[in-house]
Formats: sequence, structure tokens, C-alpha cells
Amino acid sequence: MAGYDRFDILTGCALLVCGLSLAILLVSGQKENSTAVAIDKAIEQQIAYQARIDFLHRLYQPVEALRAQGQSSSALLKLDELARRYPQEAHGQILQGEILLERGVVAESINHFVRAVRLNGDYVDKLSPLSRRKEIQQLVNLQLPLFLARAHKKPQNLALQNTLTGLYYLQSRLAGGCE
Repeated sequence: MAGYDRFDILTGCALLVCGLSLAILLVSGQKENSTAVAIDKAIEQQIAYQARIDFLHRLYQPVEALRAQGQSSSALLKLDELARRYPQEAHGQILQGEILLERGVVAESINHFVRAVRLNGDYVDKLSPLSRRKEIQQLVNLQLPLFLARAHKKPQNLALQNTLTGLYYLQSRLAGGCE
């Protein structure tokens, strides 16, 4: 083990610099790779979301067609059939709420809107293609004072209290509240 000459020292320093450079490249490559994976995952989620929206539009298109033809009873029957096949699907609840509201069955309509928003908050999201925010806001603005007055006249009526609770829930979600 004689002393080290300049060549040995330079070679050792060069190896050390190469090793550190390789380590830096590996670490930065992993960061870039994790960023690429995150971007890929976000794209996959967006594609899946868009596919879901397209599926919902195709699935409920017969209901919308019946509704456009003024056949709300047939549309409700079709919604019942779809609800048996897809019991946790919020879009059917929204459509049922809209149809019932058009028919003047307000309390039941509110219950369907509440179920839909509980299942999927996209219906109160301004930016969602599924958004029914404007319709829900109008429903709350028009019906909350009416149901408040009715509930004050009949405080023992549990159905009125439940509807009022649903309206408050929708109002809270519209204001940005969460579950």
C-alpha cells in the first residue's frame, strides 16, 4: 500500500463524480417518471369520467325521448326499470325528480333530488357536464319558503319536516357544503 499518485487521485475523483452524477440522474428520472405516471392517471380518470357521462346519456336517452314527447308516465316507468338495473345511479334520480316536479309532485321531487346529490355531487357542481345546479337552486329558492310556512303550521307532520330537511341539505350543498 504505497502512496497514491496523481493518477490514482484523479481516477478516484472522476469515479466519485460519475457516481454522484448517476445518482442525481436516477433521482431526477424517478421524479420525472412519477410526474408522468400522475399525468397518465389524471388522463385515465378524465377519459373514464367522459365515458361514464356518454354512457349515462345513452342509457337515459329513451327516458329523455319519452319526456320530450310529453309521455311522462311512460318515462317514469322506464326510469323504474332502469333503477332496478342500476340502483345506485344518481342520474335516474335527477330525471325522476325533474319529471315529478313538472307533474306538481313537489315533495317527492325534492326527495329524488336529495338522493341524486347524495349519490353524486356533480349535480351541484357548476363545472360538471352533469350539473343541474340552476334547476336545484330554483327549486330551493321557490320551495323552501313554502315548506317552511307549512311546517310552522303543522310542526308534527314528519313528512313536511323530512322535505324541509331535504331542502336545507340541497341549500347547503349549493353553498359549497359537503356531506
